[in-house]
Order: sequence, then structure tokens, then C-alpha cells
Amino acid sequence: MKRSLVVKLTQGAEAPETANQAFTVAATALATGVGVSMWLTGEAAWFAMPDGAGDLKLPHATPLADLRATIVAGGTLTVCSQCAARRGITENDVLDGVRIAGSASFVEEVLGDDAQALVY
Repeated sequence: MKRSLVVKLTQGAEAPETANQAFTVAATALATGVGVSMWLTGEAAWFAMPDGAGDLKLPHATPLADLRATIVAGGTLTVCSQCAARRGITENDVLDGVRIAGSASFVEEVLGDDAQALVY
């Protein structure tokens, strides 16, 4: 049985390399058959919006919008509920397939059997 991967991204467009790296690792894990759950916290919450990845451009990197689509299609993409609330983001605002959930759900995932958590 393969381990599952929980990736928590704590930075947004102000840290393009960090953001792209977190999405790249999550998408790569999915491509290898690993179950992936990605959490967007703080300014990363904006990446859950339909236009939230469009401005992030990083040389020699897969576009964030493409990586995000891979994660939504094959894994779970979650926005921290408090982070969303502080930014006025609701479930009606985010991409289809993105959920908003709180810390209890995050703790449950990272403490799951065979789970590995990474924080960017």
C-alpha cells in the first residue's frame, strides 16, 4: 500500500517558487499513483479561485493553473475555512471540485494511517 501525501501550502503569489513547488510535488505524487490532498492556507487560499492562478508565472515551471487542474481532477484540493472566511471566499467562489474545510479535517488527514504531510 502506498502512503498518502498531504501538502499544505501557506504562501500565495508573493512566493511564486514556493507555491509552484508545492503544486508540482502534489501533481507529481498523483502521477505516480499516490493519493494526494492539498490544503491552501493564508494567501494561498486565492489559488482556489477560478482566476487565482493566472498571474503566477515562473520560468521553467509548469503553469500553476495546469498543476491545480491535475490536483482537482485526481486528488483533493481544500481551502482552510478560517482563511477563506478572512478573505471573503465562499464555496460559491471557488473552482468546482474545491472544498472548504477546517482544522479538524486537516488533523484527521495528517494523522491517517500511512499519511505523509509536507508544509510549504
